Amino acid sequence: MTSVTFSRQLTVAWADCDPAGIVFNPRFFEFFDANTWLLFEKALGVKPQDLATTYDIFSIPLVDASASFLRPSRFGDTIEVVSHVSAFRRSSFSVAHRIINKGETAVEGEEVRVWAKRHPTEPDKITGGTIPPDVIASFGSA
Repeated sequence: MTSVTFSRQLTVAWADCDPAGIVFNPRFFEFFDANTWLLFEKALGVKPQDLATTYDIFSIPLVDASASFLRPSRFGDTIEVVSHVSAFRRSSFSVAHRIINKGETAVEGEEVRVWAKRHPTEPDKITGGTIPPDVIASFGSA
């Protein structure tokens, strides 16, 4: 588990909602994705669009995502999205997310992403690369 956390507040827009005015669940995954990129920017000091060139990787693609929807969030609610890396492995990592609404956890989620590089002999393919120790160190430890 890491100590670097990224948190931001959002006001739920009508475009985030279904016809009943409740956040359409797939929108939470968009909130998670944005927070992951901003978390990496905070920890590494590198803009998301510069991450690939700075670390000679293809990207950090999503390979798995899950969420538990505990309480509804509605049009006009101010929510907080809180994210941190919960585990680093050789070539992948997990990001834990929490959506807080009115002081209570509304959504808990997790993403698994890969530190992806171009395949060394087949450049149209990608493969998992070893996450550099300095990247892991930038996130600190709990």
